[in-house]
Amino acid sequence: MTTRNADGSPLDLTQLRTFLAVHRTGSLTAAARALGLAQPTVTAQIRALEERLDRQLFERLPRGVAPTPDADDLAARIAAPLDQLALVAEPDRAPAEPVRLAGPAEMVAVRIMPVLAPLVAAGTRVRVDTGLADDLLDGLRAGRYDLVLSAVRPRGRSVVASTLMDEEFVLVGARRWRDAYETAPLLSYAVDLPILRRYWRHVFGRRLTAEPALVVPDLRAVRAAAVAGAGVTVLPRYLCADELRDGTLVALLDPEDPPINTGFIAERAHSVLSPAATRVRDAIRVAARDWA
Repeated sequence: MTTRNADGSPLDLTQLRTFLAVHRTGSLTAAARALGLAQPTVTAQIRALEERLDRQLFERLPRGVAPTPDADDLAARIAAPLDQLALVAEPDRAPAEPVRLAGPAEMVAVRIMPVLAPLVAAGTRVRVDTGLADDLLDGLRAGRYDLVLSAVRPRGRSVVASTLMDEEFVLVGARRWRDAYETAPLLSYAVDLPILRRYWRHVFGRRLTAEPALVVPDLRAVRAAAVAGAGVTVLPRYLCADELRDGTLVALLDPEDPPINTGFIAERAHSVLSPAATRVRDAIRVAARDWA
Protein backbone atom coordinates (compact mmCIF):
# COMPACT_ATOMS: atom_id res chain seq x y z
CA MET A 1 0.00 0.00 0.00
CA THR A 2 1.53 3.30 -1.08
CA THR A 3 1.63 6.45 1.02
CA ARG A 4 1.07 8.61 -2.05
CA ASN A 5 -2.03 9.58 -3.97
CA ALA A 6 -3.03 7.66 -7.05
CA ASP A 7 -1.42 10.45 -9.13
CA GLY A 8 1.88 10.10 -7.25
CA SER A 9 1.57 13.23 -5.09
CA PRO A 10 2.09 13.04 -1.29
CA LEU A 11 -0.89 12.34 0.93
CA ASP A 12 -2.36 14.97 3.22
CA LEU A 13 -0.96 14.68 6.78
CA THR A 14 -4.20 15.88 8.36
CA GLN A 15 -6.11 13.11 6.63
CA LEU A 16 -3.51 10.57 7.69
CA ARG A 17 -3.77 11.67 11.33
CA THR A 18 -7.54 11.36 11.14
CA PHE A 19 -7.24 7.96 9.49
CA LEU A 20 -4.92 6.75 12.25
CA ALA A 21 -7.31 7.93 14.97
CA VAL A 22 -10.21 6.05 13.34
CA HIS A 23 -8.06 2.96 12.89
CA ARG A 24 -7.00 2.99 16.54
CA THR A 25 -10.43 3.63 18.02
CA GLY A 26 -12.50 1.58 15.60
CA SER A 27 -15.07 4.37 15.56
CA LEU A 28 -15.66 7.61 13.65
CA THR A 29 -17.32 9.07 16.74
CA ALA A 30 -14.50 8.12 19.09
CA ALA A 31 -11.91 9.42 16.64
CA ALA A 32 -13.74 12.74 16.33
CA ARG A 33 -13.81 13.06 20.10
CA ALA A 34 -10.11 12.27 20.38
CA LEU A 35 -9.20 14.78 17.68
CA GLY A 36 -11.56 17.52 18.82
CA LEU A 37 -13.38 17.46 15.47
CA ALA A 38 -16.98 17.11 14.41
CA GLN A 39 -17.87 13.62 13.22
CA PRO A 40 -18.91 14.83 9.72
CA THR A 41 -15.43 16.32 9.36
CA VAL A 42 -13.82 13.01 10.24
CA THR A 43 -16.13 11.17 7.84
CA ALA A 44 -15.33 13.63 5.04
CA GLN A 45 -11.58 13.30 5.59
CA ILE A 46 -11.74 9.51 5.50
CA ARG A 47 -13.78 9.58 2.31
CA ALA A 48 -11.35 12.04 0.74
CA LEU A 49 -8.40 9.82 1.67
CA GLU A 50 -10.13 6.77 0.22
CA GLU A 51 -10.75 8.67 -3.00
CA ARG A 52 -7.14 9.81 -3.19
CA LEU A 53 -5.85 6.29 -2.65
CA ASP A 54 -8.57 4.69 -4.74
CA ARG A 55 -9.01 2.16 -1.94
CA GLN A 56 -11.69 1.40 0.63
CA LEU A 57 -10.16 1.79 4.09
CA PHE A 58 -13.07 0.99 6.39
CA GLU A 59 -16.21 -1.09 6.29
CA ARG A 60 -19.09 0.67 8.02
CA LEU A 61 -20.66 -1.52 10.71
CA PRO A 62 -23.80 -1.03 12.84
CA ARG A 63 -21.43 -0.12 15.70
CA GLY A 64 -18.18 1.46 14.57
CA VAL A 65 -16.03 0.59 11.57
CA ALA A 66 -13.75 -2.30 10.62
CA PRO A 67 -10.48 -1.61 8.78
CA THR A 68 -9.78 -3.33 5.49
CA PRO A 69 -6.43 -5.05 4.82
CA ASP A 70 -5.36 -1.90 2.96
CA ALA A 71 -6.11 0.14 6.07
CA ASP A 72 -4.10 -2.22 8.27
CA ASP A 73 -1.17 -1.92 5.88
CA LEU A 74 -1.36 1.87 5.81
CA ALA A 75 -1.63 2.10 9.60
CA ALA A 76 1.42 -0.12 10.04
CA ARG A 77 3.42 2.20 7.75
CA ILE A 78 2.43 5.54 9.24
CA ALA A 79 1.72 4.96 12.95
CA ALA A 80 5.27 5.26 14.31
CA PRO A 81 6.34 8.15 12.01
CA LEU A 82 3.22 10.18 12.82
CA ASP A 83 3.61 9.58 16.55
CA GLN A 84 7.24 10.74 16.39
CA LEU A 85 6.34 13.74 14.23
CA ALA A 86 3.67 14.79 16.72
CA LEU A 87 6.18 14.72 19.56
CA VAL A 88 8.58 16.96 17.61
CA ALA A 89 6.06 19.29 16.01
CA GLU A 90 3.76 19.68 19.00
CA PRO A 91 5.84 19.39 22.19
CA ASP A 92 3.27 21.39 24.15
CA ARG A 93 0.22 19.63 22.79
CA ALA A 94 -2.37 18.11 25.12
CA PRO A 95 -1.39 14.69 26.47
CA ALA A 96 -2.20 11.65 24.36
CA GLU A 97 -5.54 9.99 24.86
CA PRO A 98 -5.60 7.80 27.99
CA VAL A 99 -5.24 4.06 27.58
CA ARG A 100 -8.68 2.52 27.99
CA LEU A 101 -8.39 -0.73 29.92
CA ALA A 102 -11.13 -2.95 31.31
CA GLY A 103 -11.33 -6.18 33.27
CA PRO A 104 -12.72 -7.95 36.33
CA ALA A 105 -12.67 -5.70 39.38
CA GLU A 106 -10.76 -8.19 41.51
CA MET A 107 -8.03 -8.80 38.95
CA VAL A 108 -7.68 -5.10 38.29
CA ALA A 109 -7.30 -4.36 42.00
CA VAL A 110 -4.94 -7.16 42.93
CA ARG A 111 -2.99 -7.93 39.77
CA ILE A 112 -3.14 -4.90 37.50
CA MET A 113 -2.76 -1.87 39.78
CA PRO A 114 0.82 -2.82 40.78
CA VAL A 115 1.66 -3.15 37.08
CA LEU A 116 0.14 0.20 36.15
CA ALA A 117 1.68 2.12 39.04
CA PRO A 118 5.16 2.70 37.55
CA LEU A 119 3.69 3.50 34.13
CA VAL A 120 1.30 6.07 35.58
CA ALA A 121 4.09 7.56 37.70
CA ALA A 122 6.13 7.96 34.50
CA GLY A 123 3.36 9.84 32.71
CA THR A 124 1.07 7.24 31.12
CA ARG A 125 -2.62 8.06 31.56
CA VAL A 126 -5.03 5.16 32.04
CA ARG A 127 -8.79 4.89 32.38
CA VAL A 128 -10.04 1.60 33.83
CA ASP A 129 -13.51 0.10 33.74
CA THR A 130 -14.64 -3.09 35.45
CA GLY A 131 -17.45 -5.47 34.69
CA LEU A 132 -18.42 -8.86 33.30
CA ALA A 133 -16.35 -10.39 30.52
CA ASP A 134 -19.03 -10.47 27.81
CA ASP A 135 -19.99 -6.83 28.35
CA LEU A 136 -16.37 -5.67 28.33
CA LEU A 137 -15.55 -7.66 25.19
CA ASP A 138 -18.55 -6.06 23.46
CA GLY A 139 -17.10 -2.70 24.48
CA LEU A 140 -13.75 -3.68 22.99
CA ARG A 141 -15.37 -4.61 19.69
CA ALA A 142 -17.24 -1.29 19.67
CA GLY A 143 -14.02 0.68 20.23
CA ARG A 144 -14.72 1.77 23.80
CA TYR A 145 -11.62 0.00 25.11
CA ASP A 146 -8.08 -0.56 23.89
CA LEU A 147 -7.43 -3.64 26.02
CA VAL A 148 -9.66 -6.03 27.94
CA LEU A 149 -8.66 -8.58 30.56
CA SER A 150 -11.00 -11.53 30.32
CA ALA A 151 -11.55 -14.87 32.01
CA VAL A 152 -13.48 -15.88 28.88
CA ARG A 153 -11.73 -16.66 25.59
CA PRO A 154 -13.01 -14.07 23.09
CA ARG A 155 -14.86 -15.39 20.06
CA GLY A 156 -14.99 -14.03 16.54
CA ARG A 157 -12.41 -12.55 14.20
CA SER A 158 -12.71 -8.96 15.38
CA VAL A 159 -10.80 -9.63 18.63
CA VAL A 160 -7.46 -11.33 19.22
CA ALA A 161 -6.30 -12.51 22.63
CA SER A 162 -3.17 -13.90 24.20
CA THR A 163 -3.03 -16.09 27.29
CA LEU A 164 -1.90 -14.36 30.46
CA MET A 165 -2.06 -17.01 33.16
CA ASP A 166 -3.92 -19.98 34.59
CA GLU A 167 -5.58 -19.44 37.94
CA GLU A 168 -6.45 -22.27 40.30
CA PHE A 169 -9.79 -22.28 42.11
CA VAL A 170 -9.81 -23.17 45.81
CA LEU A 171 -12.70 -24.10 48.10
CA VAL A 172 -12.13 -21.98 51.21
CA GLY A 173 -13.73 -21.04 54.49
CA ALA A 174 -12.94 -20.26 58.09
CA ARG A 175 -11.63 -23.13 60.22
CA ARG A 176 -15.07 -23.74 61.72
CA TRP A 177 -16.22 -25.12 58.34
CA ARG A 178 -13.31 -27.52 57.81
CA ASP A 179 -15.42 -30.63 58.41
CA ALA A 180 -18.78 -29.17 57.46
CA TYR A 181 -18.25 -27.54 54.07
CA GLU A 182 -21.02 -29.57 52.40
CA THR A 183 -23.67 -28.09 54.70
CA ALA A 184 -22.11 -24.63 55.17
CA PRO A 185 -23.78 -21.50 53.76
CA LEU A 186 -22.56 -20.73 50.24
CA LEU A 187 -21.09 -17.32 49.43
CA SER A 188 -21.12 -16.19 45.81
CA TYR A 189 -20.64 -13.16 43.56
CA ALA A 190 -23.72 -14.12 41.48
CA VAL A 191 -27.04 -15.80 42.17
CA ASP A 192 -26.36 -18.66 39.74
CA LEU A 193 -23.16 -19.67 41.61
CA PRO A 194 -20.94 -19.79 38.49
CA ILE A 195 -17.60 -20.55 40.16
CA LEU A 196 -19.07 -22.82 42.82
CA ARG A 197 -21.07 -24.79 40.26
CA ARG A 198 -17.98 -25.28 38.13
CA TYR A 199 -15.97 -26.44 41.15
CA TRP A 200 -18.66 -28.93 42.22
CA ARG A 201 -18.96 -30.34 38.72
CA HIS A 202 -15.18 -30.66 38.26
CA VAL A 203 -14.25 -32.00 41.72
CA PHE A 204 -17.36 -33.90 42.82
CA GLY A 205 -18.69 -34.83 39.39
CA ARG A 206 -22.19 -33.62 40.22
CA ARG A 207 -24.39 -30.59 39.84
CA LEU A 208 -24.63 -28.09 42.68
CA THR A 209 -28.29 -27.41 43.41
CA ALA A 210 -28.07 -25.39 46.65
CA GLU A 211 -29.08 -21.74 46.85
CA PRO A 212 -26.51 -19.12 47.84
CA ALA A 213 -26.77 -17.70 51.35
CA LEU A 214 -24.95 -14.50 50.38
CA VAL A 215 -24.57 -12.83 46.99
CA VAL A 216 -22.29 -9.83 46.56
CA PRO A 217 -20.91 -8.89 43.11
CA ASP A 218 -17.26 -8.57 44.11
CA LEU A 219 -15.02 -11.50 45.00
CA ARG A 220 -13.10 -9.34 47.46
CA ALA A 221 -16.31 -8.85 49.43
CA VAL A 222 -17.04 -12.59 49.17
CA ARG A 223 -13.54 -13.22 50.56
CA ALA A 224 -14.20 -10.81 53.45
CA ALA A 225 -17.43 -12.65 54.30
CA ALA A 226 -15.60 -15.98 54.26
CA VAL A 227 -12.87 -14.62 56.55
CA ALA A 228 -15.59 -13.42 58.94
CA GLY A 229 -16.98 -16.96 59.10
CA ALA A 230 -20.19 -16.49 57.10
CA GLY A 231 -19.74 -19.67 55.07
CA VAL A 232 -17.68 -21.24 52.28
CA THR A 233 -16.87 -20.15 48.78
CA VAL A 234 -14.57 -20.82 45.83
CA LEU A 235 -11.93 -18.21 45.00
CA PRO A 236 -8.99 -17.88 42.65
CA ARG A 237 -5.91 -18.83 44.66
CA TYR A 238 -4.20 -15.48 43.98
CA LEU A 239 -7.11 -13.68 45.64
CA CYS A 240 -6.88 -15.60 48.90
CA ALA A 241 -3.16 -16.48 49.06
CA ASP A 242 -2.47 -14.14 51.99
CA GLU A 243 -5.44 -15.44 53.98
CA LEU A 244 -4.38 -19.05 53.36
CA ARG A 245 -0.88 -18.23 54.60
CA ASP A 246 -2.01 -16.50 57.78
CA GLY A 247 -4.74 -19.04 58.52
CA THR A 248 -7.74 -16.73 58.40
CA LEU A 249 -8.97 -18.98 55.59
CA VAL A 250 -8.25 -22.65 55.05
CA ALA A 251 -8.40 -24.77 51.91
CA LEU A 252 -11.25 -27.15 52.66
CA LEU A 253 -10.16 -29.64 50.00
CA ASP A 254 -6.92 -30.45 48.20
CA PRO A 255 -8.00 -32.21 44.98
CA GLU A 256 -5.36 -33.74 42.73
CA ASP A 257 -6.91 -31.99 39.75
CA PRO A 258 -8.28 -28.60 40.87
CA PRO A 259 -10.34 -26.50 38.45
CA ILE A 260 -8.25 -24.08 36.44
CA ASN A 261 -9.39 -20.93 34.67
CA THR A 262 -7.36 -19.22 31.95
CA GLY A 263 -7.08 -15.44 31.78
CA PHE A 264 -6.56 -13.52 28.54
CA ILE A 265 -5.65 -10.03 27.42
CA ALA A 266 -7.60 -8.99 24.33
CA GLU A 267 -7.39 -6.23 21.73
CA ARG A 268 -9.11 -5.50 18.43
CA ALA A 269 -7.79 -7.64 15.60
CA HIS A 270 -7.51 -4.90 13.01
CA SER A 271 -6.35 -1.94 15.04
CA VAL A 272 -2.90 -0.59 15.83
CA LEU A 273 -2.46 0.15 19.52
CA SER A 274 -1.16 3.54 20.56
CA PRO A 275 2.37 3.58 22.01
CA ALA A 276 0.94 4.03 25.51
CA ALA A 277 -1.51 1.13 25.11
CA THR A 278 1.30 -1.02 23.77
CA ARG A 279 3.37 -0.23 26.89
CA VAL A 280 0.47 -1.18 29.14
CA ARG A 281 -0.17 -4.43 27.28
CA ASP A 282 3.48 -5.45 27.27
CA ALA A 283 3.92 -4.61 30.97
CA ILE A 284 0.94 -6.78 31.87
CA ARG A 285 2.28 -9.64 29.77
CA VAL A 286 5.68 -9.45 31.44
CA ALA A 287 4.17 -9.32 34.94
CA ALA A 288 1.92 -12.29 34.15
CA ARG A 289 4.98 -14.54 33.82
CA ASP A 290 5.23 -14.43 37.61
CA TRP A 291 1.54 -14.97 38.28
CA ALA A 292 1.77 -18.73 38.58
